[in-house]
Amino acid sequence: MIAIRMTRHGAKKRPFFHIVVADSRSPRDGRFIEKLGTYNPLLPRDHAQRLTLDKERIAHWLKVGAQPSDRVAKFLSQAELMKPRERREQTKKSAPRAKAQERMKAEAAAAAAAAPAAEAAAT
Repeated sequence: MIAIRMTRHGAKKRPFFHIVVADSRSPRDGRFIEKLGTYNPLLPRDHAQRLTLDKERIAHWLKVGAQPSDRVAKFLSQAELMKPRERREQTKKSAPRAKAQERMKAEAAAAAAAAPAAEAAAT
């Protein structure tokens, strides 16, 4: 399978990425077929050199069937070369469990019932 993905270059703590077409089985910074652009996350968002893309070649590889990685797909949708991907639903591990949610609902209902009584007592 052919993938459009990023390869990391640059020094330690100074990332710089090339956007390349590679076989999905090759290592991240290993052999690639063609270089399609660059991404420099250290530049400001509105800088012209932050993201450079060879749009004609990217369109060709997408038509051939290359699959972009998630981050590259985001870049391509911003450049209007493909439609945006659906956002995945976030995990719910950090959400309170069922009993805690029931307890919170009960507390909210009790607070809502107590509010009108407090207002009546104040007037």
